Amino acid sequence: MDYFFILIVAFLSATILPLGSEGLLLYYANDTSLSIFFLWFWASLGNTLGGATNWWLGHYLVRYEHKRWFPVSPKARQKAEYFFNRYGVWSLLFTWLPVVGDGIALVSGVLRTPFRYFLPLVLVGKAARYALILWGQHLILTL
Repeated sequence: MDYFFILIVAFLSATILPLGSEGLLLYYANDTSLSIFFLWFWASLGNTLGGATNWWLGHYLVRYEHKRWFPVSPKARQKAEYFFNRYGVWSLLFTWLPVVGDGIALVSGVLRTPFRYFLPLVLVGKAARYALILWGQHLILTL
């Protein structure tokens, strides 16, 4: 059940919801009955699927951008598009960043970045972040 919970929280953290999964991951990492590898795996998978949800939202909901209720202003979208076009698909490695990462994933969907490029780059970035978090905790606890 703990692995499922980390998957769900990591997924929700990667969407536009204001959540963080790092604290929960570190909490579970202290439980010696749980596998660090599986915690890393499920957190990485959940966070990547959350990023893919943002890509999907950008890909399909951009048709409503002229509606008043649309959550992204044209100015914010232009700024995000400029950044994404300047750095290209490699910027997807930074979808793990708070706030900015959600925008990168969303803009990549708006700009119709092929999913075959999106998925591996996002997975590598998010998995590397969780690996560094867990490694950092290990280093601190072994001092």
